[in-house]
Amino acid sequence: MLAHIRQRGFTLLEVLIVIVIMAVLAATIIPQFSRHTRDVQENELKLDLQTLRTQIELYKLQHGGSYPAGTNNLEQLTKATDVAGNFSPTGLPDAEHPLGPYIQGGALPVQPFSGRNTVSLDHGAPGSSPNPTSADTGGWIYRAATGEVFVDHPHYVNQ
Repeated sequence: MLAHIRQRGFTLLEVLIVIVIMAVLAATIIPQFSRHTRDVQENELKLDLQTLRTQIELYKLQHGGSYPAGTNNLEQLTKATDVAGNFSPTGLPDAEHPLGPYIQGGALPVQPFSGRNTVSLDHGAPGSSPNPTSADTGGWIYRAATGEVFVDHPHYVNQ
């Protein structure tokens, strides 16, 4: 009598077919994720840039038409100040320093493409494009004379 042999596991052909199917799926899905990641970074960049610009204008309104000096990563936005723009000793509002902080958390938002929140001062003419440092080293560019803030990245500097 012949015993009926029962096969267990997968054949080599079945395993290869599954691997090919997974490779095709990965090749179509992974680029979509990276594109979505870039879209998220661009949207975050636009939101952060709008927030910075809005808070700089609020600072100007509350400080008699003066923009923040731009020193120390726009510290005047992250600490409480008086009307003249002087910081409170603790950085928190008190009786002598009732204005601000305009950006919560004690630091500017991180620029999503470089991962930095540093500020480079630019002394260019109003309306002209600033010079970015390089593709991945800068955070923000600020013109103290006009209150303009830009992205320190060659592809997004004109945002």
